[in-house]
Amino acid sequence: MTTQIGSFVALGDSFTEGLDDPRADHEGYRGWADRFAEQLAVHRPGVRYANLAVRGKVLREVAEEQVPQAIAMAPDLVSLAAGGNDMLRPRADPDALARSFDEVVRTLLMSGSRVLIFTGFDTKFPVLRLIRGKVAAFNMHLRAIAARHGCDVVDMWSMNVLNDRRAWSADRLHLTPDAHRRVALRACEVVGVGVDEDWRDPWPAEGIPSSGTRAWLTARWMDLEWGRSHAAPWVARRVRGVSSGDGRLPKRPELLPLFSGDIGVGAG
Repeated sequence: MTTQIGSFVALGDSFTEGLDDPRADHEGYRGWADRFAEQLAVHRPGVRYANLAVRGKVLREVAEEQVPQAIAMAPDLVSLAAGGNDMLRPRADPDALARSFDEVVRTLLMSGSRVLIFTGFDTKFPVLRLIRGKVAAFNMHLRAIAARHGCDVVDMWSMNVLNDRRAWSADRLHLTPDAHRRVALRACEVVGVGVDEDWRDPWPAEGIPSSGTRAWLTARWMDLEWGRSHAAPWVARRVRGVSSGDGRLPKRPELLPLFSGDIGVGAG
């Protein structure tokens, strides 16, 4: 029940940090977790909320850096969305990664917190769809882990509304503000938080052609622009052995009271 959630800590990477859902004041990002916490605050004003997620983190770093902090806070609810950055590594092993994920879940449960698990997206963009099989295998493990331990699970793979290109920002890795809103609504549904909107609502009709020569040329231009602006810099960081999250601190490191309207409203 919602009234039983008096504190919430979010763990993970850029997805939970909130990229690319900018706050209206341009002071960082909002994201699904902030939006979810805001909905909690509607039903329970003053609910305490911390967000320890940092972009670029792999599962091992989440386990070593964020989990101990979360346990020390003793929250009622912990969300865990991790493994996506691991899947982008060429040698990623979904089976081994799942065993590590299971250890993290058991550790959090032993501390007394309720755990909310997120599966990976079903991304179908060129290049990224090459890892689709690995993500699917990892997701099967995550569903089994959730069932085995009695955890709540937000199955984003089954959220067909996220298959629309408007759900994804230009880098094809992070959600747009409206997609973050939909994920937050789905999380509310899973946990039992009442909301007035439906994450399943269809996207508005587009006024541009979805097929034909013009559409094909537009798609190819977007592929080239993505490769130049996003894929190439990402590869360069991998070669140098650096991460976008190196030296970055969590945006909300303390478990503090949150009241409806406290967090800066984003673009959607």
